[in-house]
Amino acid sequence: MSEPQFFEPLRSVAIRELPGCEELLSVERLSGGASMETYRLVVSTSNGSQQFCMRRGAGGVDRENVSAIGLDCESLLMRTARENGVVEPEVYYDLKPEDGVGVGFIMEWLDGETLGSRIVRASELDEVRPLLAEQCGRELAKIHAIDLDKNGLRERLPTLTPEESLEQTWSRYREWDTAQPMIDFAGMWLREHLPVGGDLMLVHNDFRNGNLMVDAEVGLKAVLDWETAHIGDPMRDLGWICTNSWRFGERDLEVGGFGNIDDLVKGYEAESGRRVDREAFKYWEVFGSFWWAIGCLGMTDQYRTGPDATVERPGIGRRSSECQLDCVNLLIPGPVDLVDPQPSQRPSDMPRVDELVTSVRDFLHGDVMSVTSGRVNFLARVAGNSLDIVNRELTIGPELRRREELRLRDLLGRTGTFDDLRWWLVEAIREGSIPIDSEDLHEYLRESVVNQVAIDQPKYSGFRFAAKNSL
Repeated sequence: MSEPQFFEPLRSVAIRELPGCEELLSVERLSGGASMETYRLVVSTSNGSQQFCMRRGAGGVDRENVSAIGLDCESLLMRTARENGVVEPEVYYDLKPEDGVGVGFIMEWLDGETLGSRIVRASELDEVRPLLAEQCGRELAKIHAIDLDKNGLRERLPTLTPEESLEQTWSRYREWDTAQPMIDFAGMWLREHLPVGGDLMLVHNDFRNGNLMVDAEVGLKAVLDWETAHIGDPMRDLGWICTNSWRFGERDLEVGGFGNIDDLVKGYEAESGRRVDREAFKYWEVFGSFWWAIGCLGMTDQYRTGPDATVERPGIGRRSSECQLDCVNLLIPGPVDLVDPQPSQRPSDMPRVDELVTSVRDFLHGDVMSVTSGRVNFLARVAGNSLDIVNRELTIGPELRRREELRLRDLLGRTGTFDDLRWWLVEAIREGSIPIDSEDLHEYLRESVVNQVAIDQPKYSGFRFAAKNSL
């Protein structure tokens, strides 16, 4: 494993700033982390080796925009949350420009499970899993109770009402050259169902399975990844942890795939002393899928324009359709006609395109993964999965586009290219000339979104739910 370019500057920082550090032994970038980089640091001390964790901006650069508050503010939030009883690792040092390492901070290394799929299935967590939903409710109540003025957070964090959250998210998507009718449909529904009133509090904004650390002894051990925190409607956090994307296949367990809403609310109300508005759950659950549908597209934008163009980003970009399908299932469920895969090449072609794609996929999932570990191993799996999407695109995509174009012509009463028709529909939804209660619109959206997920991720739990209604 080669050391990163910033190893020597980081070595100086570690020896100077980390408690007991005598030497920096190794720096390993961990898998995951599409928007931020996470590293395991191993140092030597008089008592042996010790591990620390470094969180660093992608490419060493801070990304302070509508979806990130900046790593210095994230560090402040973690320190403040820990002081207020929230389970958090201790932050030891904030990196400075003169350190030559990039933007980030170094914190305590905690042992525990952070992979969402393992949190919902690992046998060693069987005893604590039933406790997690209530524990999450209690930790969220502690976060929401943090005094914004006392801790200097009000001046550091953006304040977003539900309407501002919606418009900020929607406008980000509108900046890109892509027409996604289901995103605009969900946006119009959210605009028509905005929550009214309520206090604005500290919102973690990414409190979900996958950003939590769980331990077999205590259950919830740490709350991670504060990069999108803001001041807003606290119900945003409760709805987000219930969003289907973060249930990891356990669709019937609404809270992170490991618990139920009653336990989440029980913990929140017991810790906060305030009643939870159950009606707000649907709004913020829909918003969560809407927000993440756009966030996934943002990964594609970062792949095209950002400093860290990894194979992971476009793969996540394709997950936007999963979130759009969750909006379909929440708002307009109903029967769908699934497209049957069709051969995309002549049988006599040697080799066929699908054989070329499959051979590379098998090489990545076999030879490459068998001799790699850590992040390279993870990215090899991601790359192979992207090639599976390409194969399904070859066999399902052409017929799906043909059917979708015909439906668009009927719905709009006009002809044009596929892209033109999609843009015309998006504009019609935004301006209200096609009302969102139109059954013809619902039918088109169900057919196009469900079949797109058949290409992008047919194992997704939302697809299995929608496919039960297939014709």
